[in-house]
Amino acid sequence: MNSKFSIKLLFVTKCLLLCLVTSVYAEITPTYLRTEYKVDPFIDELSPRLSWELQSKEFSQYQSAYRILVASSLENLNKNKGDLWDTGEIKGQQMNQVHYAGKTLSSEKKVWWKVKVWDADGKEGAWSTAATWEMAKLQGAEWKAKWIGADLNHLAQVGAYHLPPSPYLRKQVSVTKKVKSARLYISSLGLHNFYINGEKVGSDYFASGWTDYDKRVYYNVYDVTDKVKKGQNAFGATLANGWYAGYLGYALLVGSPEVNRFYGDFPLLKAQVDVRYEDGSKEVFATNRSWKIDTGAVLEADMLQGETYDARKEPANWNKVGFDDKQWSEVQEVADKDGQALQLYPGQPVRVVEELAVKSIKKIAKDKYIVDFGQNFAGIVRLKLKGNVGDSVVLRYGEMLHPDGTLMIENLRKARATDTYVFKGEATEERWSPSFTFHGFQFVEVSGLKQDPDLDFLTGLALSSDLAQVGSFTSDNSMLNQLYSNIVWTQRANYLDIPTDCPQRDERLGWTGDAQVYMRSAIYNADVASFHKKWIRDLNDAQWSNGAFPIYAPMPVNAAGLAAIRATDSFSPGWSEAGIICTYEIFKAYDDRDIVKESLPYMMKFMSFLKRRAQDNVLKEGAFDDVDPKGGFGDWLSIGDKTSPDLVASIYYFYCARLMTDMCEAIGEKELSTSFEQEASVIRAGFKKHYLGSDNKLKTNNAAYGDGQGYVEGGNGFYGHTQTAYANAIYSGIFEGEDLRIAGNHLRQLVANNGDKLTTGFLGFKPLLPALSATGSVDKAYKLLLSTEYPSLGYEVVNGATSIWERWDSYTQDEGFVHNAAMNSFSHYAFGSVNEWMFEHMVGISALERGYSTFVIKPEIPTGDLAIRQVKGAYHSIAGKIRSEWDYSGPVKLHTLEVPVNTTAYFYVKAPADQIYINGTLLSKSYFVQDIKEEEGYLKLRIGSGIYQIEIKDIS
Repeated sequence: MNSKFSIKLLFVTKCLLLCLVTSVYAEITPTYLRTEYKVDPFIDELSPRLSWELQSKEFSQYQSAYRILVASSLENLNKNKGDLWDTGEIKGQQMNQVHYAGKTLSSEKKVWWKVKVWDADGKEGAWSTAATWEMAKLQGAEWKAKWIGADLNHLAQVGAYHLPPSPYLRKQVSVTKKVKSARLYISSLGLHNFYINGEKVGSDYFASGWTDYDKRVYYNVYDVTDKVKKGQNAFGATLANGWYAGYLGYALLVGSPEVNRFYGDFPLLKAQVDVRYEDGSKEVFATNRSWKIDTGAVLEADMLQGETYDARKEPANWNKVGFDDKQWSEVQEVADKDGQALQLYPGQPVRVVEELAVKSIKKIAKDKYIVDFGQNFAGIVRLKLKGNVGDSVVLRYGEMLHPDGTLMIENLRKARATDTYVFKGEATEERWSPSFTFHGFQFVEVSGLKQDPDLDFLTGLALSSDLAQVGSFTSDNSMLNQLYSNIVWTQRANYLDIPTDCPQRDERLGWTGDAQVYMRSAIYNADVASFHKKWIRDLNDAQWSNGAFPIYAPMPVNAAGLAAIRATDSFSPGWSEAGIICTYEIFKAYDDRDIVKESLPYMMKFMSFLKRRAQDNVLKEGAFDDVDPKGGFGDWLSIGDKTSPDLVASIYYFYCARLMTDMCEAIGEKELSTSFEQEASVIRAGFKKHYLGSDNKLKTNNAAYGDGQGYVEGGNGFYGHTQTAYANAIYSGIFEGEDLRIAGNHLRQLVANNGDKLTTGFLGFKPLLPALSATGSVDKAYKLLLSTEYPSLGYEVVNGATSIWERWDSYTQDEGFVHNAAMNSFSHYAFGSVNEWMFEHMVGISALERGYSTFVIKPEIPTGDLAIRQVKGAYHSIAGKIRSEWDYSGPVKLHTLEVPVNTTAYFYVKAPADQIYINGTLLSKSYFVQDIKEEEGYLKLRIGSGIYQIEIKDIS
């Protein structure tokens, strides 16, 4: 046979076989397999939740069934042998929150899994690629490690701050056989870095996070198979006080009896390396009293105050084999504390999420420079510089500059926020970055330089919990684009193990009011499911005995059971409700019913707390006079007339009852759901009776507040007829029908009467734009968003902001920095809660059903002379990527939509049907649209998965 002909025949045969194989399977593929929201994780859940997404080039595709295989080896999985779990073909569209229900898994067990699905026509798809998870320690007895450390407080230098040096710990061990696998299980009371043979394990910062250490401590697991070798191995660790024994919050500022060491006097380490050998045997190397301890280069390390590192004092090769540690001391071994659970860290670790180059350097004195990174962020710097032995560089951090170009640090209050590096005097450039501190800054003041530095002598390292970015937003309006960037950067800066209020000053606490108003905005920007799994647990742990959730969490308490940072810190309306609202938002966005079940006892206790305070089914004036400040924080940092804090509290009470109705129903607690539905109904009636006047305006009994002493800005009295009151009432759903219409009119008029400017604070701003949209005042919402006059977010942008400010007047052109010495953060996400409106009303994406299995795309297009004609946005939900873009800049109006596989979208458009074309076909002839209805002036189109180009032609 002719060789060329044979080759051609072989090629054609292969092509036919390939076509035959590909045609066997449906065009639907599972991707992005995760376990407990993580890719190939270590977990300690006995029945972990599995999830996947789907891809298909076909339109209106969905999953009609699925099959999961879980195997004890990759070999078994590749043979389609699910020896641990084989679900068989399960009918239905569920592709997340699927609980493992196979054989019981033991500690350290690694499993492999995959999934395949059947398409809308019942045709079987191909298997996904394999994913894994590995069980961590499930029993306390499996821990052989002991807590070790040493009290070095006596070595702290005398001064304004008590900052002892960091302990250095080491141990050399002999590994006698060939290593098959090795795992490091590690926890600390405080912070740690761990080294194996001189190499740092992992890229994480601030492990194992901040918790109520008396109740639970977290540990992490690392695969260190490539670091442990046969023969001699060296383990080393450095520790720091961190949140456990370091300075916290504003305790020093307010003169609290305790200013540091809230949980313990010094940091401790618990770690073990479990080594499995090729012959099947196992050996454990654990921390115990045989380890050695000394000090080194880290002379000071504190989250608020900064880090001092003297490179001359770093013991050479201290964490490597062969180091002589005979002069080192024995460690102190500390017993486990009763009631202190040791659990696997459920969140995502803090890591460097972006590196920033220096934008400019300006010399302001003989040896002093101001470095500008061009972006306000949270993190540290990496230094790269030559210096003489003993020379030092001092780095001070700030968010803003004074008009004379010097660093503005007054708003840091008692946070020193200073790092110092002492040179070893090496011939080449020395490189260093802090390990146990972080700062909030755009500018760095550098002192001690002997000559002008190169532009790259510093690199900014932005630190944040390493969360997948799931949102995007751009428009044809540069101010809005910068605003969105500011929102994202501020979230990054404050989503650092816990959701903090600010990253720069002596506070950095997990304030619950900030967290709850921003919660949905956070979800649109990043995958926060595991992050808030951790923090909501912190919040539950911190619940007060009376049932109230605290104003921040974690919440250190003193021996008397009071807040240790400031004894008056307790609870507040609008803050305490975070225990329900944050749980609900995770439940709704990710269809996470487990978090509801875990939090239910705490939420029930809180609802009982509110019910006890209510009179006639409403929280009347004075209901919270027992807290400090009286009434709680109210509409914090609002301007203009102050809204009655109890009126707002009553609205929140109703809202929480409404959310509890939904959550209880979803987890099968039907009686509880009905009970909360009834409770919401009587709260609504009680609210209207007490707070709604005969003129259909919201009112309050101002006389009940007396002279306002003890309340936040109570001297001028409190009101019901305010933007904040109506915005919250509308957003919560407490008003219906005609009451809702009238409330909308009042809100519109209040905005108009104020020159189309806002008066709201933390609790009023989040619902303000959504309430305007909900009651037909989209134009007012856009005007507020696009305003660049004070007070507005646009005002911040045109004044150079690269993050969201704490106050509307954090800086003003006529008065400058008027609040610096008191409270003035330039990285505070609360007012970034407008992000929720931007995604749900500008981009138009909002969930109809939990987990975005069904959702709405209903962008609100501005009319008139408003300066915006193009918007592009996307949200990568747990069901897949949802995209909505619109361009109304030309005669043909354009929409681009992306609907993920296995979901349904309802797209709303204002145009006659005979002017709408979908992917080039007139709407009436399009097979893409499953249903068309008219609804309140819109055409409502039901569409399945796919990418759609929608044109609207000849609109007058």
